[in-house]
Formats: sequence, structure tokens, C-alpha cells
Amino acid sequence: MPARRRRQVSMADVARQAGVSAQTVSRVSNGYEGVVPETRERVVAAMRELGYRPNAAARALKRGSFRNIGVVMFALTATGNTSILAAISESASAHGYTVTLLAPQARTTASVSGAFDRLHELLVDGVILVMESMPDDSEDASFTIPDVEHLVVVDSALGPDHAVVDTDQAAGTRSAVEHLLALGHETVHHITGPAHSYSAQRREKAWREVLTETGRRVPEPAHGDWSAGSGYQAALALLKDPSCTAVFCANDEMSLGLLHAAQDLGRHVPEDLSVVGFDDIPLAADFAPPLTTVHQDFAGMGRACMARLVRMMSTGVAETGQELVPTSLVVRASTAAPRRF
Repeated sequence: MPARRRRQVSMADVARQAGVSAQTVSRVSNGYEGVVPETRERVVAAMRELGYRPNAAARALKRGSFRNIGVVMFALTATGNTSILAAISESASAHGYTVTLLAPQARTTASVSGAFDRLHELLVDGVILVMESMPDDSEDASFTIPDVEHLVVVDSALGPDHAVVDTDQAAGTRSAVEHLLALGHETVHHITGPAHSYSAQRREKAWREVLTETGRRVPEPAHGDWSAGSGYQAALALLKDPSCTAVFCANDEMSLGLLHAAQDLGRHVPEDLSVVGFDDIPLAADFAPPLTTVHQDFAGMGRACMARLVRMMSTGVAETGQELVPTSLVVRASTAAPRRF
């Protein structure tokens, strides 16, 4: 015969054990003021003795909040995403929220809708969507996110109708290109990120703008996919041009590939070639030579997301518009004035 399931301890059981009313047990369980300390201690002791566990769903419905936020993130291993997620989790915990993470394998319109449907079932108070490109099957730039009351979107081009948090991509790129021009380089070549990436698009746009504004030649960019291998292949094409003395890479990993290609081709960094990356990953200072790069405050982005979401959830007032987290240029040994012959 199967073992009989043990009856769940009820609020009435705790009330009898503590010698108080069920209403008093409810007030203690929900953290309400107005219960004298001695009574509260007696109720808590009875809860522990009987193994009472409050019904979290019922408590959430009563107070109108589940103290849980959802995070939808499509690339958990992408540079920065783990730092953003860690900061969101730490900030959520500090505000008394738990985090439910969904990481769809495919970035499609169906997976976006499915993730939001699942979070609705899981009873979350708000959602943070980390979406650095349009869904792969969407050709419509006006793609809309499923309706949700409290939403913050990270690294998006979804327009002014949402609360968006992003790195100041343009300012970071400008600092990199202007640094190279100030060293005396006649122009700056560029290795882009993938064409579908919002970040890659903004960095390429700002690179072009700086060169155009300063009257410099705008070279044809080489294209990468964020990986070191793509940076290596792009660099092989760029470095065939002996006039290429400075390259701005859209991220640090492609910069690493460029450094390897330069070494294989006998181009010395920074004597023959200056290189600037973007991200300031932890290993950037250990590249050979140490990499000059644009520092992204990924943790700051995560905290900014949570701050906006908490503000919306607590006030009930929706927020829209973009919040940009500042960047900073970190100058190391991979950049120098061009060699004069």
C-alpha cells in the first residue's frame, strides 16, 4: 500500500498551537504591523514546530505582487550578458525580488511570444528583455514585443514606446576613433560586428560619422561576427593595404583575431598598426600588447534595468525612452602614433 500523504499544516493548526486567532497568524505571516512582539514570537515558534509553510501564491494575490521578475535572454554566453544578468539578480535580491530566467535557443518571433506567454503563466511582476537584434525571421523593423505591463528592453532599436537601457554606443565609438586620429593616423579602418546586431550598426554608424565630420577617407569596412576567428579573417584582407595603420574593431574578441593576423603578417603593434577594441573584457589587459578599448559598464546596465523596472512596478506608471549608460576609453599599449618614414 502507498504511504498516506501527510496532511498539510494549515493556518488554523498554527492558531490552535499558538493560542491565537487565525487572523493573527495571517498578520504575522504577511508581515503586518500591530502584533505585539510576544504574540509574534509565539506564532513564529508554532510555525516552526508544526512545519507550516505559507501559501506563497495566496499571499501574492492578496498583496497584488508576486515579487518575481522575468528575464528573457537569447545568448547567455555572449560577452557582457552574464555580467548584466548577475547585476540584475543582485539588484533584484536587494529589492526583495526573485528572478525567473528564460533563454530560448532560437531568436524568432515565435520564441519571443512563447517566452512572454510562459512568464505570464509563471506570474511575474515585470520583464527585462535582452534582445540585441531583431528576430531572425522578422523582416519588419516595426516588430512589436508581446504586451506586458512592466517591461525594460536592453540593447534595442524598438523605438520610443518602450523603456530601453543601452550602452552609449555612439560616444564610445567616437572616443575610440578620435583617439586614433589624434595620434596622427590619416584614417581609421573598421571591422564590424554582424549586420543584424543593433550594437554593431550603431558602432559602424558612429565610426563613419567621425571620419566624415573630420574630412577623412572612409575605408570600406571588413565584416566579422564577434568571434576572434572572424577578426583574423577580416584582418587578412585589411592588412593587405599598407596604408592601413589604425583599426577600430567592434569588439575585443575580433581585436584579438586582428592581433594574431598582424603577427602572422609581420605587422608590429603598435609600431606599424594601432588597434582599438570595444567592451573591455577581463582579458583585454592581458592581450599582447594590452588592448586599448572602450569600456562598457555591463553591471551598470543591469542595475539600471532593475532600477527602472522597480520604479514602474512600485508607482504603476509606465516609462518610455532610452537610458544610456556611459562608456570610457581605456588606453593601453596597442595604440601609438603612426611610424614616419
